[in-house]
Amino acid sequence: MKHLGILGHSAEGATLCFRTFCRKGFAELGPHEHPDVTLDLIAMARSMPAWDSGDHDSVRALLSVSADRLARAGAEFFVCPDNTAHMALERPGPDFALPGLHIAEVVADRAARDGRKRVGVLGTRYTMDGPLYVEAFARRGIEAEVPDPADRRLINDVIFDELVNGVLDERSRREYVRIIEALGARGCDAVALVCTEIPLLITPDVSPIPTLDSTRLLAHAAFETAAGRAPLPTWRGGPLTGD
Repeated sequence: MKHLGILGHSAEGATLCFRTFCRKGFAELGPHEHPDVTLDLIAMARSMPAWDSGDHDSVRALLSVSADRLARAGAEFFVCPDNTAHMALERPGPDFALPGLHIAEVVADRAARDGRKRVGVLGTRYTMDGPLYVEAFARRGIEAEVPDPADRRLINDVIFDELVNGVLDERSRREYVRIIEALGARGCDAVALVCTEIPLLITPDVSPIPTLDSTRLLAHAAFETAAGRAPLPTWRGGPLTGD
């Protein structure tokens, strides 16, 4: 089995990925068993000024510190359970110290396998306004839809005011469900929950249309790799080249 490194960016998303990975091991390998896993998490507060100013290179440099520490801890590949962070990870720069799975590619691959044609995207304002999922889905012939501007603001506010702090509010859940219903009315046949904390609030049983849970999809893909059922990735940051 391979040693997984989890390159965290927000605490709630990183711990959900960690728990999901370990529980997958319990279910498939036996009680208390899972591949080795190391989690490294630099406080998100240190990167927020760079996010707000659009300085993705500085965020990349900070995340590379975590990648270096994971490699020194013996990890053989990494996952980053933070969708927005991949906008920084894709910036040109030195290769990371170990290869990683790209969360948007994992989600888009699942959407393609499920036969999705148009997918709604819920995430931070950086992710919804950016090219990350538009491009990942387009490479597979899938359209991406985002909510209208007012709803994008609401989604982002709930993420940063509530979800990253572990707050799950029923009023916010109802608002998210309303927004997902509107995406369904626009022709979306699934919704991608591509802020890794959103699955804590929106579960398949409350969503009006099928969900693509980026956190758990990434954790499951990481398990398949760590268990030797899938090859190690080759992407080491920077623009995607089809890996």
